[in-house]
Amino acid sequence: QIRYSIPEELTRGAFVGNIAKDLGTDVTKLAAANLQVLSDSDSQYFSVNVNTGVIMVSERIDREQICGQNPRCFLHLKLAIENPVEFYRIEVEILDINDNPPEFPSDEVSLRIYELASLGARFPIQPAQDPDVGTNTLQTYHLSANDNFNLNVKARTDGGKFPELVLERALDREFRAFHHLVLTAEDGGSPPQSSKIRITIQVLDANDNHPVFDRPSYGARLVENSPLGTLVVKLNATDVDEGPNGDIRYSLSSHNSAALRQIFAIDEQTGEIRVQGNLDFEEATVYEIEVEAKDMGSPTMEEHCSVVVEITDVNDNAPEVILTSFSSSLSEDALPGTVVAVIHVRDRDSGEQGKVLCHVSPDLPFQLRKDYEHQYSLLTSTRLDRENVAYYNVTVSASDLGNPPLSRHTILPITLTDVNDNAPQFEQASYEVLVAENNPVGSVLVTVSAADPDSEQNSRLSYSILRAGGTDPGLDPTRYLSIHPTSGQVTAKFPFDYEQTTYLQFHVEVSDSGSPALRNRTLVHVFIVDQNDNAPRVHFPRAGEDSATQFRISPSIVPPALITKVVAIDADSGRNAWLSYHLVEATDLGLFSVALRSGEVRITRALQETDASAHELLVVVRDAGEPPLSTAVTLVVLVEEKGPEALQGSEARAADGGGLPTITLYLIVSLVLISTV
Repeated sequence: QIRYSIPEELTRGAFVGNIAKDLGTDVTKLAAANLQVLSDSDSQYFSVNVNTGVIMVSERIDREQICGQNPRCFLHLKLAIENPVEFYRIEVEILDINDNPPEFPSDEVSLRIYELASLGARFPIQPAQDPDVGTNTLQTYHLSANDNFNLNVKARTDGGKFPELVLERALDREFRAFHHLVLTAEDGGSPPQSSKIRITIQVLDANDNHPVFDRPSYGARLVENSPLGTLVVKLNATDVDEGPNGDIRYSLSSHNSAALRQIFAIDEQTGEIRVQGNLDFEEATVYEIEVEAKDMGSPTMEEHCSVVVEITDVNDNAPEVILTSFSSSLSEDALPGTVVAVIHVRDRDSGEQGKVLCHVSPDLPFQLRKDYEHQYSLLTSTRLDRENVAYYNVTVSASDLGNPPLSRHTILPITLTDVNDNAPQFEQASYEVLVAENNPVGSVLVTVSAADPDSEQNSRLSYSILRAGGTDPGLDPTRYLSIHPTSGQVTAKFPFDYEQTTYLQFHVEVSDSGSPALRNRTLVHVFIVDQNDNAPRVHFPRAGEDSATQFRISPSIVPPALITKVVAIDADSGRNAWLSYHLVEATDLGLFSVALRSGEVRITRALQETDASAHELLVVVRDAGEPPLSTAVTLVVLVEEKGPEALQGSEARAADGGGLPTITLYLIVSLVLISTV
């Protein structure tokens, strides 16, 4: 490695060094070895004459551009030689020359300094810049002669030097308003180079008088809810200074709360304080506003005063109703005087405007009792009945004593809860039912219905049959009847037989599901309606199913002699038991007749020799039912010379038969009498 040193700014072609001599090589060998110069930088600052081996400057070299403020600056080259290949490193040090004077950023600078600036005050000046290094760079400053300022140069660790003006003697603007100084920067080159900057200092008037209010404090009175923009007070302050020092601006002091700043605003020019927010006596009765007056001097001077604003109350708040305790459900059996709600009332206004009276409608079963100031109790005043009124909207009205008064209405919804205080009631006190006998099993005879004005569990009803007296005191209706426990439908377990039971009476009991359960009863009368389900039965004459009864008459019998009487009964009743007798068949239909109602069999004409000696009669007994039922009986009439009289024959035959039972005789007599009637 070979090193050379050259100053910057050499002319093109300037000698740097002889590479052949320094390498100890013949110049002819360098030419034959194809010598090449390689630079590490983008610019080719150097070249080599292969004929002489001399390194020369090929371009302008500016050390400040290449290396800046570095104290040492180097450029590096590489020499390449062929046959054999060899590389040589050449280092060229660029030495600084004093080719740059110190330079200030501008030719002139202005300073404004107040006349009351304290002695020793320092005023920095923009430093001059010198790109040279070493002794060629900036070394010192010089200040022109003056009476008030000295120069102080601050040196930094990096070598930088900063000039400062130091006030050594007080300024007097009235004596000299402007000071003109010259600051010179000089480097250490040979010869030295320098530059100058003109400094103009303006002495500013000192703001030595503060504003003064015409009063130390102000007072005002406003009613609450004053309109926005209402004037509170107009402030007045003066400043004996002139210009900006006497120009005053008003503002609210920072000591005021943010809430107060939302309510009041001040005009910075006129000093008028106006309302810009809502004034509420209930939030604040007095506002104390801190105001400051500042002049426009620099530095500014200020003065403070306070404004006391008293707020007058108006009746702008309606009473408030607060439920301390309230139960929206109330049992209907609650006694009069039961507390339903405890109510607290308040009014944010003051004086008479804050006194509150409460009342409820006298039409409701409730009343208010004043416990003490601002508290009322809502009580029941009478007995309650949910079945009459199940729900109440009780309006509590609260009014203050303002003029005009303000009021507030609060609705308390009260629901009455049910108690089992109503027994079920049947729609009818008793029921009468007509039931045709032979009814189907399970058919509905009657539906009893009851209602309970209670609600929910207390109104759920169940029905049951109780044993009651009827035509048969020992008859138990539950053997024949059943009732659905919820629908009240009474059904038959068995078909009814009118011939056995014509009337049935029983009680139906209904009970609710309350605790304790309440009950009620109704009486049901069941009348069995007869149906024509029994055919007539012949009680006389008695005969077997396939036999006929014989009667004997004399050939000389005189018409209309009674031969016999057919006696029949029907177990049915009414028209179903209304019997009629008919001669359907006979050996000679013109010889005999049968009475329609009595059943008497008589001969209608005298017997003749040509008549048969034996006559067979078919008598049908028919009831009046729909459809009619009938029974037939066959009578054989024998004509004999020696036969007894017809009626006597009948009696004899009856006697032979052992006689009729007593009850049968009574029935026969009754039927005869009925038929006759």
